[in-house]
Amino acid sequence: MGVVTVLASASTACTGDDPGDDRAGPASTAAPPGRPELGPRGEPLPLVTPTPRDIRWLGPDVAVPASVTLRIGDGVDDATIGAVTEVMQAAGATDVETRPGGDPGGDPGGGGDSSARGGDRRLTVDVASSIAGDLAAELAAVGLAVPPDLGAEGYALAAFRRSDGHDRLVLAGADAAGAFYAAQTLRQLAGAGAVAGVGVLDHPAMRHRGTIEGFYGSPWTTAERLDQLAFYGRFKLNTYVYAPKDDPYHRDRWREPYPADLLADLTTLIDAATANHVRFTFAVSPGVSICYGDPADRAALVAKLDALYAEGVRSFSVALDDIDHTRWNCAGDSAGYGPPSTAAAARAQLELVNAVQHDFVAQRPGTLPLQMVPTEYRGTGDSEYRQVLRSGLDPAVEVMWTGAYVVPEEITVAHAEAARSTYGRPVFVWDNTPVNDFPRTAGRLILAPYARREPGLSAHVSGVVLNPMNQASASKVQLVGGADFAWNDTAYDPARAQRAAAGHLAGGDPATVEALLAFFDLENLAPTSARSEIVSQPQSPALAAELEGFHAAWRRGDKAGAVAGLRPYAAVLAGAPDLVRARVVDPAFVADCGPWLDATALWAGALVATLDGLDARLAGDGATASVRLAEASALVAQAEAIHTIPGETRPEGPVRVADGVLDDFLAGAAGLG
Repeated sequence: MGVVTVLASASTACTGDDPGDDRAGPASTAAPPGRPELGPRGEPLPLVTPTPRDIRWLGPDVAVPASVTLRIGDGVDDATIGAVTEVMQAAGATDVETRPGGDPGGDPGGGGDSSARGGDRRLTVDVASSIAGDLAAELAAVGLAVPPDLGAEGYALAAFRRSDGHDRLVLAGADAAGAFYAAQTLRQLAGAGAVAGVGVLDHPAMRHRGTIEGFYGSPWTTAERLDQLAFYGRFKLNTYVYAPKDDPYHRDRWREPYPADLLADLTTLIDAATANHVRFTFAVSPGVSICYGDPADRAALVAKLDALYAEGVRSFSVALDDIDHTRWNCAGDSAGYGPPSTAAAARAQLELVNAVQHDFVAQRPGTLPLQMVPTEYRGTGDSEYRQVLRSGLDPAVEVMWTGAYVVPEEITVAHAEAARSTYGRPVFVWDNTPVNDFPRTAGRLILAPYARREPGLSAHVSGVVLNPMNQASASKVQLVGGADFAWNDTAYDPARAQRAAAGHLAGGDPATVEALLAFFDLENLAPTSARSEIVSQPQSPALAAELEGFHAAWRRGDKAGAVAGLRPYAAVLAGAPDLVRARVVDPAFVADCGPWLDATALWAGALVATLDGLDARLAGDGATASVRLAEASALVAQAEAIHTIPGETRPEGPVRVADGVLDDFLAGAAGLG
């Protein structure tokens, strides 16, 4: 592996000019905490999400002229070519031509061509799906020696000036996926007219990185899934597990083939996943009714999987979660496996799963090892069920696990190691966050950062997939963090990832980023499935800190200062809903958050009115104080009456905004004197 010299933080695309340089280029943002490596002009490294393993300055920025040639190596796919072309055009190129790799075409030095249209120097960009020969030598010559064990999905990217004065861009993947990921990193390094003069050596920490659509309630639409798959490609997520509980053909009617129209929708998704280098994993959940020993049911299961294999799926999962494994679905299983018990259920399940692995998966070219969701998918302790699985499950089968609980407060290396011991193999983490389909999430969006997953997990698990919310686009807030963690968990910073998510949604607009971060804070509470007092993340920590500052000033007698000190944050909250609606570049995010934005406007209005009332009271104007505090009370009542969108979320209910924080403050503030 390459030696990590600098761990760059997450960011959106760098834009703007450096006032100290007369050449337009990307303006760098803050360096990682404690890692302020400065570039040739004294600025920190640009921020990239997911965080690269190794990013370093190579020299001045590379200018993007009007004319650019892309030299495309064998194995580079259309999606990668399209991404690089899009980035070059956004940076200012108006003439982007593609040639086969190794064809210099009038540029024998491989660097530039002064005969380009308009007299501009032509920029040559090499895009390759392998790193060897002259390309590897050229990278090594500028200080970016690529290790031979870079690994699957790894890549090298270099933007530099050659000794002959010609600017160069090289994007080289260890494979086709690596080349695609190099193009996604390029998106974040390019600005108006230039690409940051950096070198990147990078590869993922985890084999599986992505999501499992495994929630109860309204499944995502095809349009939402297509948007998600494009988003996954941008953030180097390579896994999507199709397992919506309320798709009847996934679970309740699992024996039945998909109708033609639904199968066509799935085929569209499979093709889109492939284009974005995402593995579409098809999961089927037969445990609600299967007779494990019935040849007809086994044949029906294989037929269901084979129909999706014919459409291009090469990754499959048999999900046996959320069933009662102390009873049989048919008398034949009692005769074949013995009286109902968890151990007997494990014997039946491993026989079924092994048969699918041996007779279906292993016989289909290109198919990845089978995944399994066991009935005992949570916890770290041993059991008869796990002992049976451990003793007989095919070693190739991957086992999914949710942590110490269904929705855990944290996942640690010790938890993962204990689970590995009980299942007899490294686990594949089904992480139930930011899912909001259980009672403690009624009325909630989960917009907290992805956090409380211990760095170092990558050495002990095969991957992590997050189970998102019914609200697909709102789930992107945590999915950016999940992508960053799964790619490079040892360098992960939740706050940095949260800001990167806001930057992505805001299109980089600074005011909108701050509005989004304030809005995220109002929906920060992350409940768990453990005891009611246990949460993964508390509600509204930023707002709570502001309110504590108010109370501290009030207690020491600076009452006017307390009110004045809280007003700027109250103004941010009051302005956030309109700013989010007007400037967020993802309309689906705005639609998903609609009721919560409506409620935020009312709660923030109540906060402003309360501060006005307190100011009036301090000034001795009791009449105005009463009016403004009454207005605040009316706004609170309106906010409390707003409900979730019917049919969108399970469970439904009144929307929650900074509950236990802002409502408590407003209730107490009215009595302050």
